[in-house]
Parts: sequence; C-alpha cells; structure tokens
Amino acid sequence: MKYKRVLLKLSGESLMGDQQYGIDPKVLEQYALEVKAAVALGVQVAIVIGGGNIFRGVQGVQGGVVDRAQGDYMGMLATVINAMALQGALEKMEVKTRLQSAIKMEQICEPFIRRRAIRHLEKGRVVIFGAGTGNPYFTTDTAASLRAVEIEADLILKGTRVDGVYTADPEKHSDARKYDAVTFSEVYERGLSIMDLTAITLCQENKLSIVVFDMNKQGNFKRILEGERVGTLVS
Repeated sequence: MKYKRVLLKLSGESLMGDQQYGIDPKVLEQYALEVKAAVALGVQVAIVIGGGNIFRGVQGVQGGVVDRAQGDYMGMLATVINAMALQGALEKMEVKTRLQSAIKMEQICEPFIRRRAIRHLEKGRVVIFGAGTGNPYFTTDTAASLRAVEIEADLILKGTRVDGVYTADPEKHSDARKYDAVTFSEVYERGLSIMDLTAITLCQENKLSIVVFDMNKQGNFKRILEGERVGTLVS
C-alpha cells in the first residue's frame, strides 16, 4: 500500500444522506465498509467526524440561543454522537475501534492521549477522534489537521459529496472546473474552500498532503490508499 497511516475526515452533513437531519443508516454502513476494507489491507486508519448533521455552533449564535463559545461546545458534543454511531457500525463488522475525545467523558470514550492513540493504530485498531480540538472557535477541519500531525499520518483524506476541488460549487455551477492537483499557495491565492485557513496552514507547515474525494462512491477510499489518483491532491 502507498500509505501506512492515514486520517479520514468526514463531515457530519455527509451522514445525513438524503435526509434533512440526523444519521442515515445506509450511509453509515457504507462508510464503515470502506474503512473495514482499508483496515483489511493493513492500513492504519484514524477518523475525525464533524457534527453539522446535528448541531453547529454558528446555528446557535445566529438563532440567538447561545454565544459562540457555548454553541461550539454544543457542536463538539454532536461530533461525539456521530463518532459513537460510526464506532458502533464498525464494531458490528468486527472492526476493533477506540473512541478518544478531546473533552473528558470517561463513561463512553477515552480522553485523547497522543501516545495511546498511536499505540492503538499500531495494533490495528481504528481510532475515532471526537469533540474536535476541545476548544471553541476551532473547526473539525482544524482538529483533523492537528490530529493527523500528532499521530504522524502520511495523508489526510477529506471525504465529501463531490469528487474533488472545483473552481466553484459544482452543485450550483455547471461550468465549474475540477482541479486534479493544487498547491497550498494556490489554495490561498484562489480562495478555494477546502478547509479553513488554520487547517490548511497546519498541513502546509508540516508538509502533510490532503486528498479531497467523493466518499460516497464505493471503492474510492481503497483506490487512494493503493496509490491511484482520485479526487484532488493538495500538496
């Protein structure tokens, strides 16, 4: 395999499928199957998942319910719900997992400890990181970049609903053009919405490449791990 250890970033919205809210069991099962196939090939897989299908901090602020910090903490708890759902789907398929949270909640998951996470990966367990970075004002994209650097991942794979990075939103603009590869400098210059700037900067400073790809297309995850060019490479 081209990559020994990778971090998969999934958005909470991707778990909704065709629903308006919550978790689609079929999507959850598909993602679990993709991860299981990667583990069977001997690849060490870590996962960060968002919580946008349940709650976003910005939603609470815009609705006047809470302030930004409180809203972000609520969003972090939403990511733990998604992480637990994914963990359950993987365990049903007999894939060994560990869930680590940046916010302590001992009854349901381990606290994030870098050395322990690496040891789990070395033993062939899928490690799911929940609760973002544990701090408000940081996105799960930043959490994914941070955790990937900490566990010394070879690559970040950002699973989305589209097959790469485009000049514009392909779901809204039919003339949008896909990039096969872009540099970090081009991301800044062209204002490409791949991850937030904090996440991109972390990856650039640590020479950690990102592949943006369509996670909903069966087999894409495995093809990337085998070295095939899928989606858009950011390096």
